[in-house]
Amino acid sequence: MTTPRDLLIVALDRESSRPLERGDLSLALAGAEVIDLLGAGAVTLDGERIVPGYRPALADDLLEQAASALARQTPYETVEDWLWRRGRGLSGVYLAALEAEGQLTRERRRWVPFGAGRVGLADSADRRRAAGRWSEQDPVLAALAAAVGVLDQRTEDSPGVADDAVATVLAAVDDAVRHLQFERQRRAIDEAAFDNVWRGDGG
Repeated sequence: MTTPRDLLIVALDRESSRPLERGDLSLALAGAEVIDLLGAGAVTLDGERIVPGYRPALADDLLEQAASALARQTPYETVEDWLWRRGRGLSGVYLAALEAEGQLTRERRRWVPFGAGRVGLADSADRRRAAGRWSEQDPVLAALAAAVGVLDQRTEDSPGVADDAVATVLAAVDDAVRHLQFERQRRAIDEAAFDNVWRGDGG
């Protein structure tokens, strides 16, 4: 299992403090990939820039894809740039992978077009491992989950992140998610104002 997969499972398995947005989740998944690549020694950080290292054998196909997508020419990509580039549509990629592996179930209903339905998690070893990591209050998983609005049980006494590079990635994820939320709110306000003008409510 990888941190992105654990994050997705936790996000699907736990109550959220706000509606779970795919864009927020995609940014956090991209950040989780960097954290796992740091742990594997595939990258290091030079300030906020992701510096590729040697290419270790990675057991996870999606993490291997992430390693292949790294910018390998100077100036290297910043964590922020990586989040926006790699994160585009990434939640859908991970959802599709889990579904292909049989880890997701869909509650199919009559009259729902295209066979769509409510997504749930199958009982699996991966789900149990992610739940164990969550119950142990893994600080990286807790921080990523908090960024996307998943309710957590962290307190002031919960363990923090000791690794400076990991902390840099987590801070970049928080900033990117907040920026996306701001843009989402601004767009909603603009659309509401536009609708008011068309209804004759704009004065």
